[in-house]
Amino acid sequence: MTIRQLSETLINQIAAGEVIERPASAAKELIENALDAGATRIEIATAGGGKALLRVSDNGSGMDAADLELAVRRHCTSKISQTLDDIRTLGFRGEALPSIGSVARLSIASRRRDSAGGNEIAVTGGKIMHLRPAAANPGTIVEVRDLFFATPARLKFLKTEKAEAGAITEIVKRMAIAFPAVRFVLSGSDRTTLEFPATGDDHLARMAQVLGKEFRDNAIALDAEREEVSLTGFAGVPTFNRGNSAHQYAFVNGRPVQDKLILSAIRGAYAETIPSGRYPVAVLSIMLDPALVDVNVHPAKSDVRFRDPGLVRGLIVGAIREALARDGSRAATTGASDMLRSFRPGFQPNAPRPQAPWSAETSPSRPYQQ
Repeated sequence: MTIRQLSETLINQIAAGEVIERPASAAKELIENALDAGATRIEIATAGGGKALLRVSDNGSGMDAADLELAVRRHCTSKISQTLDDIRTLGFRGEALPSIGSVARLSIASRRRDSAGGNEIAVTGGKIMHLRPAAANPGTIVEVRDLFFATPARLKFLKTEKAEAGAITEIVKRMAIAFPAVRFVLSGSDRTTLEFPATGDDHLARMAQVLGKEFRDNAIALDAEREEVSLTGFAGVPTFNRGNSAHQYAFVNGRPVQDKLILSAIRGAYAETIPSGRYPVAVLSIMLDPALVDVNVHPAKSDVRFRDPGLVRGLIVGAIREALARDGSRAATTGASDMLRSFRPGFQPNAPRPQAPWSAETSPSRPYQQ
């Protein structure tokens, strides 16, 4: 069999299979681009769970015509140059836009703040359809339609529109928690509009917007540092727990991650205070020198690799346990009465309530007799 060089379009479609797994993956990449561009307002619109339409608008720095043309080509980026040891941006590979453009109908309209006019580029199935001047406000609007139309086999692996829309919502929530100074709006024909006004440096206020006031009322502040690795955030009191781990949020240098080491450390910190089968609610932010963490482990950038994982785990477990020892004995503001009832002698959570024996003579509904 003869070895042949793959076409650029096919290369991008293969890359898209790793980088863009579902509409939520595309939403994550586009929101990261907006944040890297310095946006303070990001609006996301969807239809059909993000398969029919995904639009991300921002008021960031914008791009000129030359940048637009490079943005849809693989491995073209403004975020790194020579080394991966000092990554300070959310995106860095230059794969997201060309990957999306290879499997969808992609259009980008952008204008720099110091420019009198904007430009628009359109890509369909990996082919540039046009690059032309266009009316645009400062910032960028990226519109993705018919995601995976060029690779229909991928559509079979997607979940229902409701499930895909929910996955996008979760991405927006994680980004909103990480960047409280940015206003996020999520709307569309497949959802109820969700809006998170900017809260500046007030992280707890943003968490109340995203996780609810109950979390704010039951959260304990975390602030610890060890060997130039700092940990801040909030952890719920042990009695404020949930039936799954979906309410545990972790960020490394501002990047939302779902790292096994961090999640394991959270479980370990609560091991002696939360019953088996229940999960704590926590939001952790870890800041450290970019050279001490590898964010280029997974195409989705959701996993990271610490140079000293033991140090990070020890910092998390120690900080949470210290906070719980200091202020973790109070009952949660929700479910406290049920918890207190559980300490009554003989209490069985699923047992029927005791009732007095019924008789016709003593029943209030007995026939009236004179």
